[in-house]
Amino acid sequence: MVDLSKGQRLSLSKEGGGSLTRVSMGLGWDAVAKGFLGRKKSIDVDLDASCLMFDATGKLVDTVWFQQLRSKDGSVTHTGDNLTGEGEGDDEVILVDLPAVPAQVAALVFTVNSFTGQDFSSVENAYCRLLDSAQPRAVELARYRLTGSGNHTAQVMAKLTRDGAGWAMTAIGQPASGRTFRDLLPAITPHL
Repeated sequence: MVDLSKGQRLSLSKEGGGSLTRVSMGLGWDAVAKGFLGRKKSIDVDLDASCLMFDATGKLVDTVWFQQLRSKDGSVTHTGDNLTGEGEGDDEVILVDLPAVPAQVAALVFTVNSFTGQDFSSVENAYCRLLDSAQPRAVELARYRLTGSGNHTAQVMAKLTRDGAGWAMTAIGQPASGRTFRDLLPAITPHL
């Protein structure tokens, strides 16, 4: 497993040759407990993971998010919306069948945004991670910590791009603001 830094790129070729076939991008977070006079209480923070599919010219081809849980071609699936971040492990997961991604799609960009508008100062332990889902037990390949709490309400997390016959992942970590992926398009464009 590789702990990625902002801007770092990772080839998704298997060690013995060949390419990954099924991956999942997991998003996890916890709400910061805030309080007064020793009484701490967590407020619910609704972060949403999205996957945006772009062609080689930077045109948005399709999206997968809490209002559309499956891409039109069926290659990308969101497992469902978590409204609070409660529980251990990944709070939202997006599954990608890489060989099924249409040839016209050159990049898959993963974003996270606070639908309820709380900024990242209300969030801790946030991360995204890429797993090889084709294994009998999913194997974590890379993790990117969404560091730097602040007044932004979203982040462009990472992208998968075609790399010859396979794919590569690049950690982006670009803070942005917006309630849905639509608000993040101007922040995504420079990374395509």
